[in-house]
Amino acid sequence: MPTISVVIPALDDAEMLTRCLSDLAAQLRPADEIIVVDNGSSDGTADVARAAGARVIDQPHRGIWPAAATGYDAATGDIIARLDADSRPPADWLLHIEAELVDAPEVGVLTGRGVFYDGNTVVAGIGQVLYIGGYFWSMGIWLGNPPIFGSNFAMRREVWLDVRARVHRDRGDIHDDLDLAIHLSLDTVVRYDDRLTVGISARPFSTWRGFGRRLHWAYTTLSMHLPEQSPWRRRAARRRLEHERERDAPGAVA
Repeated sequence: MPTISVVIPALDDAEMLTRCLSDLAAQLRPADEIIVVDNGSSDGTADVARAAGARVIDQPHRGIWPAAATGYDAATGDIIARLDADSRPPADWLLHIEAELVDAPEVGVLTGRGVFYDGNTVVAGIGQVLYIGGYFWSMGIWLGNPPIFGSNFAMRREVWLDVRARVHRDRGDIHDDLDLAIHLSLDTVVRYDDRLTVGISARPFSTWRGFGRRLHWAYTTLSMHLPEQSPWRRRAARRRLEHERERDAPGAVA
């Protein structure tokens, strides 16, 4: 069976990280490796991680992407699973990831959704419908395949080794998961699994400023890839890939 590394980028998240690591300790299928990337915390984030048996790596360059990429580079597992410090994975999270990727060797990335466990009803509703729902709908159209949700996904190690030189891993002002999805090879299969869920915090949407910051990150991420990664060019590239596969298939008529 494959080995699984869990990567968690963290910045001043000692309290929430404690709960996340507790959830990982209760997994029906334990992680083979847990990596916490400390992004320059001033609290006890690193101490919490070490106390839970996680491997701690320092990444002083601030930003989710620099921290996450550092963790992916360090991961030794056949599968790299990703959580945020405030994620609350259910007990069968890793078991589900392993089963799906073993049963579907053609899938390179498996992603699911997040469900808010805190915040008031209005904030959670806005985040769930406009942010998460809107993200999967709009980016699915843009990419031509399901987008990756950074708080809840897993990829095969070879997928990361293939894509890591193309992503903007040093940028702290873009969405790391969207940038990753944009730069995947067109033949990498991304599967969205509605049963793969984790609890997530509504903290980013507790203020309009926080919500607006994430929308700005989305605008920056998409605009920096135009026109090369525009929806119409991605569709054209997919059509060419499909044509080449049909042409090269055994028994195809020349």
